[in-house]
Amino acid sequence: MIASVPHRRSSFFWPLHLIVALSLAAPALLFAVVTWQNARSIDQQAGERIERALDVLQEQALKSLQTVERAISETNEVLRGRSDEEIRAAEADLFLRFKRTQQALPQIESIWAFDKDGHPLVSSTIYPVPQELNNSDRSYFAAHKNADSGTFVGEVVRARVGSLRFFVVSGRRMGEAGRFNGVIGVTVMPEHFTEFYRKLARGRDSFSLVRTDGVILARLPEPAAGQSGLAADLARAAQRNSNAGTFVAISQLDQVERRIGYRKVAGFPLYVTSGIETAALTAEFWETLTWRLVFGLPLVLAIFALSVYALRRAERFQQETLRREAAETALKQAQRLEAIGQLTGGVAHDFNNLLMVVSGNAERLKRFLPGDERPRKSLEAIEIAVKRGSDLTRQLLSFSRRQTHEARTVDLRERLKLVQSMLQSSLRGDITVRIDVADEVWPTRIDLSEFELALLNLAVNARDAMAGGGTLTISAGNETLKRPNAAGLEGEFVVVSVRDTGSGIAPEALGRVFEPFFTTKEVGKGTGLGLSQVYGFARQAGGTATIASAPDKGTTVTLYLPRSLDPVHRDADAGPTPALLRERLHVLLVEDNPEVTLVTRGFLEEAGHLVHAVANAPAAFALLRAGEERIDVVLSDIVMPGGANGLDLARWIAQEHGEELPVILATGYSDKAQTAADEGFIVLRKPYEMADLNEALLEAVRRLRPRVVA
Repeated sequence: MIASVPHRRSSFFWPLHLIVALSLAAPALLFAVVTWQNARSIDQQAGERIERALDVLQEQALKSLQTVERAISETNEVLRGRSDEEIRAAEADLFLRFKRTQQALPQIESIWAFDKDGHPLVSSTIYPVPQELNNSDRSYFAAHKNADSGTFVGEVVRARVGSLRFFVVSGRRMGEAGRFNGVIGVTVMPEHFTEFYRKLARGRDSFSLVRTDGVILARLPEPAAGQSGLAADLARAAQRNSNAGTFVAISQLDQVERRIGYRKVAGFPLYVTSGIETAALTAEFWETLTWRLVFGLPLVLAIFALSVYALRRAERFQQETLRREAAETALKQAQRLEAIGQLTGGVAHDFNNLLMVVSGNAERLKRFLPGDERPRKSLEAIEIAVKRGSDLTRQLLSFSRRQTHEARTVDLRERLKLVQSMLQSSLRGDITVRIDVADEVWPTRIDLSEFELALLNLAVNARDAMAGGGTLTISAGNETLKRPNAAGLEGEFVVVSVRDTGSGIAPEALGRVFEPFFTTKEVGKGTGLGLSQVYGFARQAGGTATIASAPDKGTTVTLYLPRSLDPVHRDADAGPTPALLRERLHVLLVEDNPEVTLVTRGFLEEAGHLVHAVANAPAAFALLRAGEERIDVVLSDIVMPGGANGLDLARWIAQEHGEELPVILATGYSDKAQTAADEGFIVLRKPYEMADLNEALLEAVRRLRPRVVA
């Protein structure tokens, strides 16, 4: 474009060019002198900044390590004169004493005492200590065993009990006549230093605590495990001056050139270092130079600065607009799914009551029918239809996150291997199921049945998408969301991805696949509830589900499940099958639906129980307060009219009668069901059969205090 500008336009600016040239000629020498002085000033300030940082780092390291030394000395004094057997006998008292010392000193992670063979005697964090642990191969143990090396600072290692990384400051346990009696070790977390360094850091400054042999103990930025980037450069600098000095080096850890100052920590084989990125010093120089040019050429640089400022503002505005549009789209989708969830949850209660009436009467008719097979087959067909309706309701409740949640903490490395054969049997022979689970995958707290159902739904969808065969890959790993994603999630999550090599999903349908009853399959080949169950399961577990797909590129569904810090649940051996309830109970039935009352009363009376039926919670309150009727068990619906629901009734009974009067809460749908289960009440899900009711009554009888039941 410059070449196309007419010559007369170029000549229009020649007076300005002349003025610029003349304005630069006179101050050129002055500008050069000022620039040289500025470079010297920046270099001097950098040196002072490094020295100030080293003062602070040296003092912090010295105080921290002296405190650790005192802790080692105090521990040695406490254990002095005690044999290993005496220490083990007093382990409980010593554990509490050392724990108080540890808690009073934030830089100390734990205190350990080892015998002469490397076995732990006592610890401030673990009681009792694991006797099978042997640390005789650790460097700090060998250093004290071979010679009295005073206070020894070990390299950063990973704990053998747990997964923490730390370095050990240790001292020798002396026996009689100076004999080696073991080791006192104090573990120090590198994070104690790096968190302090982070408060001092400006830009990409580096700070570190390094042994004299170049092994890094703590550094900011933090190195990967086993990396050491200062050994050679620091050794050369220490040959010139072993106490303090500076050098310039390119870090092997991040390939950044820095000006580094080092200083010896008095009394310890350690250095503290402080580094300033040379590029930052250069940038500071050019920044100052630029400002001087701005004052020298106000018109040109002002126009340039305004144009750059306007461009950057426009770019930021465009980026913000795109982010807002994406957030609004995600919010609308979430609101639509939430609205559908509320609608489906509201319908589920009445629908399950209808299923309860149908299934209950069908079950009762089967017991009273003669030997004619034709009506019996009809009733069995009714029961199958009820079962399918119940499964559909369960999927709807899972999507709306109203399903009762029986969560447990599981290890996916074990769980996914167990479900692999189940998934393989659900697919065709031309489909291969692969499981890829990271070794260090975190535990997660989920409802196992809902999780397995979600995987099965995804496997069935993948099977239909891979008409010519293919591979279904289920992988699991860890991910930390440092910023909220589109679903508002933030924190540590276990990510389970289910990927197929099928036909994929069209872009126009991708945004609706989690909606109930939406399906891309032909009529009669899908209900449209599989992916909605997957989405509902993930949301109820505290995470979310996402999907990525393209035509002929396959589909990947990703589940984000929150990390759990609870112990992993292990399945216990199955107990014996519950026996039939033989006692005759007086049951208070609280149910507002007359048809359900009729079915439930029939079940109870056929089992030989006496039934007192009321229609709502206030009536149940009145009957129980009067005390005129004997009541052994209360069976109440959760959702009822009249102000008080079944959970309110159960809480009142628990407060007034304690364990003397157990409560069974029945529900087809309620957002209170999970709360009831968490509070320890027996929850019976509608539609239920007579066997389910009998099992709930058995559990209720177990909770009764010992007494004779007529």
